[in-house]
Amino acid sequence: MTSASSVEDGSRPYPSIAGSLLYLLLNLPLGIAGFVGVTTLAAVGLTTAVIWIGVPVLALLVLGCRAAARFERARAHALLGTYVVSPYRPLPNTDWRLRWRTRVLDGATWRDMGYFVLLLPLGMAEFVPLVVTWAAGLGLAALPIYFRYLPNAAFITFDGTHHVVVDSTVDALPWAALGLAVLALAIAMTRALGVAHARLVRVLLGPGPRARRIAEEPVGAVA
Repeated sequence: MTSASSVEDGSRPYPSIAGSLLYLLLNLPLGIAGFVGVTTLAAVGLTTAVIWIGVPVLALLVLGCRAAARFERARAHALLGTYVVSPYRPLPNTDWRLRWRTRVLDGATWRDMGYFVLLLPLGMAEFVPLVVTWAAGLGLAALPIYFRYLPNAAFITFDGTHHVVVDSTVDALPWAALGLAVLALAIAMTRALGVAHARLVRVLLGPGPRARRIAEEPVGAVA
């Protein structure tokens, strides 16, 4: 009987801020690559499968998604501190056709594909607020340091027409305080998004519901 610890280590994701930020910022470029790769190979493979040209293309799609999912599980472990066990069914050692049948019928393969299709919109939704909050927070917090190096002091624009001129350290201090508040928000958002994405990786790239249900059964229970 499979033990629960072999399916999930039981820990709750609690990634570091730096690891979460790097992981989340990488999601957009990786999401673009994953979405383009999956949709292109699937479209080409399905439309040309009737003349057998699409069969190796679809085989490449299956193998590529499984390899990319292994990389993604390793990335989540390295940057989010989240262990995700490999969910794939054991491949038979006999006929190559049975091995491919096992890969295609394995629900984990289809979850891999779904994950990389979802990674693009998720990456965009994570990237934009993170870049905006971190850039605004750091820019405002450091304003008392760099305002004097700007050509005509610092101009903080609100709506394109109204602006505030910052030309002294005293004028910059309230904006620096606002920047620290924005940085606190950015840190909390980064941690929350990192935890949420770590849980998503466990759900989509980890063992499926059936494997988790079997792992929770008492040892010796009859399936």
